[in-house]
Amino acid sequence: MLAIVFALWEIATAKLELLPRPFFAPPQAFLEVYLDDWPRLGDSVVHSLILLTSGYLIGAVAGFVTGVAIGWSRVVGYWVHPVLRLVGPLPATAWLPLAFFVFPTSWSASTFLIALATAFPVTVLTWSGIAGVNSAYYDIARTLGAGERFLVLRVAIPAALPHVFVGLFMGLGASFSVLVVAEMLGVKSGLGWYLQWAQGWAAYANMYAALLVMALMCSGLVTLLFRVRDRALAWQKGLLRW
Repeated sequence: MLAIVFALWEIATAKLELLPRPFFAPPQAFLEVYLDDWPRLGDSVVHSLILLTSGYLIGAVAGFVTGVAIGWSRVVGYWVHPVLRLVGPLPATAWLPLAFFVFPTSWSASTFLIALATAFPVTVLTWSGIAGVNSAYYDIARTLGAGERFLVLRVAIPAALPHVFVGLFMGLGASFSVLVVAEMLGVKSGLGWYLQWAQGWAAYANMYAALLVMALMCSGLVTLLFRVRDRALAWQKGLLRW
């Protein structure tokens, strides 16, 4: 299917010239970009992956811990829930001017924004998963002498993992959007910066080549997260519909 799309694109641009050039570059131009400008494009991919991974992991861990605390403790939920409802729905990009003012470097500001975009869905879904665990599981574990730590680590968290991974998938999409915006506006490296650079020089072939790399990178990260989920939830396959 993808080959057919590229073939039609090549015919419409290079052969029939139905699409205005240079705004719509033929697919053949992508290959030229990957051969001639790969050092700059490859360096941008590496910078984006490092920044995305740093912010995503920080946000995922913070969101998971916060979600478990809110779902398990009524006291924590009482104090954190109002803040979460007030700050959480705001787009992470809305904090961009303040973040670039407060943090010492654009890299640290972008890491914070990516972590913020990741943390909210992970927190909410983890909290929902912990709060929705069947109380019978706790009763059975207590009957067998389980303490509170065992209930949290061996009962609540494993039962809530499907919700946690939904939050991780949502956080990955949100973090990728923030990554591109942050690189366009502040960080002088990465795929977002490369897009901005290509647009400034009217290098539309480079721009489309970067977009294709973005799509492949995002698809690869989602596939990787699916594999992590499958491995982490292998013991639940008999209980869940996959």
